[in-house]
This record gives sequence, C-alpha cells and structure tokens, in this order.
Amino acid sequence: MIQPANSNKFFVAIGGNIGVGKSTLTGILAEALGWKPFYEAVDENPYLADFYADMQRWSFHSQVFFLSRRLQHHRRLVDHPGSVVQDRSVYEDAEIFAHNLYKRGQMSERDYGAYHDLYEGIRAFLPPPDLLIYLKASVETLQARIHQRGRDFERDISADYLHQLNVLYDEWIARWDSCAVLVVPADDMDFQHDAAARQAILEAVRESLKPAPVRTLRYPVRTP
Repeated sequence: MIQPANSNKFFVAIGGNIGVGKSTLTGILAEALGWKPFYEAVDENPYLADFYADMQRWSFHSQVFFLSRRLQHHRRLVDHPGSVVQDRSVYEDAEIFAHNLYKRGQMSERDYGAYHDLYEGIRAFLPPPDLLIYLKASVETLQARIHQRGRDFERDISADYLHQLNVLYDEWIARWDSCAVLVVPADDMDFQHDAAARQAILEAVRESLKPAPVRTLRYPVRTP
C-alpha cells in the first residue's frame, strides 16, 4: 500500500465534469491509501430524473438537494478521524452547476440569488480540502464515458452542456487559491485499467500533499 507523504490527516476532493471518472479515482485512492471514500449522492437525488427532463422547473430543487447532501458529507469528512477522499466537492455545486443553469436561463434570478446566498453564507465556515484533484477531459471523452455507464437520465445530455461546464471548470480552477491543485489529463490516462497511469496518479497525489502551487500531471511520465 502506498502511504501518504506523512502521517497527518488529509482531506482530498476530486472535481471534474460529468462522466470524467471521479468515482473511479475516489475508489482507487481510498483502496491504495487506506482513506475513507465519500461518494457523490447521485442515485439518491429524488429530483434528478425530473431535472434532466425539465431543467428550468427542477433546477433549484435538484441543486439544493445536492448542496445539502454535500454539506452533510463535508461535516462528516471533517469529523472523520482519518484521511478522506471526496467524490465532487460542495464548491462545484455552486461554482459550476448552479452558475451554469443560471447562465443558460434554466434557473431564475430569484432562485439563483437565494441559492448563492445560502452557499456563500455556509462556505465561510467550511474548512477547505488539503488537495483538489481536477480531472480534465474533452467533451468527446465525457460523452463516451457517459454512454458507457448507461444511466438513462444522462442519455440526452448535450455536447453543448458539457462544453459549457468544461469552460466553467477551467475558469474556477484558474481562480481557486484555497489549496493545492493537481490537474489530471483524463483524456490520456486510463487509471481504471492502466497500472502505470494509476501509479503515476498515486505518486502525484502524495507529492501534491506537500505545500506547492498548482501542478499539472503529464502522462506518460517522462524521465531524463
């Protein structure tokens, strides 16, 4: 088993677009490093199928559910005695998904204002993660992986929607300064099946938990 850089308790969050591989990487890190995984509450959201069928009507309900569930997870992982890894952070709900819905006219100004005020009011009290891992992938890769996992309610997600989320993710990562960031090129790395890619990520995570600026993981790893 690969151990963290030291014996301290770590809080690592994994962010990225729909279908990019967050849950897979969460499981890999949890198993390899002996950390407690906290998975995204996708299948438990009672609004999600309705949301994909009628985003304007159900966007506020769905986003508030995700925010409340991830706040519960955030509290649990902060209180957990050991290191934890989180599949999608609370920040993405507001910075990416709610913001995108508002920009597309699928969340009203009134609903977005209420949601954002709630998020900002709570965010000030949230301890940030020690490391944010950003899985970055093209729309083509995202579509292929969404199709592969076969969730009915994700079948009609458009390429335009995924592209706009990618833009917001890039903008968010560019201004994020609350902790170290590890950018993983998920188009090129099959960390689920490729042992070398998996090892590269594990080593990069361990190194990134040391104080440092934003890192971009280059793959395949090249030696001098």
